Amino acid sequence: MIYPRRSGVLLHPTSLPGRFGIGDLGPAADRWIDTLVRARQRLWQVLPLGPTGFGDSPYQCFSALAGNPYLVSPERLADDGLLEAAELEAAARDHPSGGAHDGRIDFGPVIESKLALLDRAFARFRDGHGALAGAFERFCREHAAWLDDFALFMALKRDQGGRPWTDWDAGLARREPDALAAARERLALHVESQRFQQFLFFRQWGAVRQRANANGIQIIGDVPIFVAHDSADVWSHRELFLLDDAGRPTVVAGVPPDYFSTTGQLWGNPLYRWDMHVRSGYAWWIDRLRATFRMVDIVRLDHFRGFAGYWEVPAGLPTAEHGRWVTGPGAGFFSAVFAAMPEAPIIAEDLGEITPDVFVLRDQFDLPGMKILQFGFGTGATNPFLPHNFPKHCIAYTGTHDNETARGWLASAPEHERAHALRYLQCDAAAFPWALIRAAEASVAHTAIVPLQDVLEQGDEGRMNLPGRPGGNWGWRFRDEDIADWRLERLAEMAELYGRADDVPLGEEPPAAS
Repeated sequence: MIYPRRSGVLLHPTSLPGRFGIGDLGPAADRWIDTLVRARQRLWQVLPLGPTGFGDSPYQCFSALAGNPYLVSPERLADDGLLEAAELEAAARDHPSGGAHDGRIDFGPVIESKLALLDRAFARFRDGHGALAGAFERFCREHAAWLDDFALFMALKRDQGGRPWTDWDAGLARREPDALAAARERLALHVESQRFQQFLFFRQWGAVRQRANANGIQIIGDVPIFVAHDSADVWSHRELFLLDDAGRPTVVAGVPPDYFSTTGQLWGNPLYRWDMHVRSGYAWWIDRLRATFRMVDIVRLDHFRGFAGYWEVPAGLPTAEHGRWVTGPGAGFFSAVFAAMPEAPIIAEDLGEITPDVFVLRDQFDLPGMKILQFGFGTGATNPFLPHNFPKHCIAYTGTHDNETARGWLASAPEHERAHALRYLQCDAAAFPWALIRAAEASVAHTAIVPLQDVLEQGDEGRMNLPGRPGGNWGWRFRDEDIADWRLERLAEMAELYGRADDVPLGEEPPAAS
């Protein structure tokens, strides 16, 4: 696949401004797309868009195929005749962080308030308000393959007080037909409500993506390699995961000690029975990727190294220090994926403890990898994360959602790395964030992505996620007034200066220098 020279911004929709305590898919999303256009950016990168569970992490969702109902815009529900203006005002008043002075997301109250609004919208829909009945029925038919199991799973979780599915009655946990049929009948209204929430999410996200594409902006989505144990995916496909007779993982995912954590990262996700996936021709994975490509234009495959080899930790250990490397599905997986989707644009998140076989696998399928500038200053001139060593076929980042912001990194970096960075970029500390952005934009990498926090020159207050920290992540938001015109003008200037502006048609290379 040809990747044109372009640039974009990393921002998850939860970080958008708005009146309801969390970013959503309403007017602020429209304004954000307009902002990208003004800055001459052609890519918008988001994190996984699934329904978040414990810890509010988009990497631990109740489904790999469903959308996050907390992103549904109350204003758009009012446009559809499902909420009234007075209800919007009352909901906004419930959130001191809402309105013009946005703060971090307080997930507990936000979830309670958003679900109350969604329940009210569903009740009004059932009473015949709005004109969505036909569209809803079509959505349910088209998505039945995953939607029916997901809706029942979520209705059961609500009925079971939020307990994980392994703690449900044995018949429900084992998906015995009689138990499932009885649950569908008893919880029919809640099941329908879950379907309706998904309909609303996909209706609104579809409108956002359409607006982005119409303005020449493609969306980069994110597919975590692993799924949450307490998810509809594992509950409805137990045969695809390494579980005991009770449905609990026997081994779990993580990574050994690395740059981010001295004890490793214990993710806790169940690991795959890859032999079963091979037997089905990787059908579950292909369905998952197809579903993602219906939502986004480009996929970043998280923890790509796990397809070459992954870190297996016995279930029950407190950290990821003690585990073993296990060979992943390798080329067979990607051969099946590209046979089903020959032109699928996939980015390999090739970070962490990387062995040569990971690069061999990446290059065999011509996947662009990632280069994080923050990683470039710990050693000398041969460091592969320094821009002068970048290959053309890669994605350059100043940092990701897992990193400190550029300003935060400079404040906490060891003195020798800090000195190297300032010397390399020929700047002082005050100018560092924009100097790092310029290095990414000017690099030979065909794609450059910058987190919005770096454009805003934020410090630690802007960090999205600290790997290994059990709470306090994912809550960052910006305010409309944070994005001054000069910041957009500076991004636009770099896009034009370094050949990343929107006057290069998608799918074509910029003209060669004469």
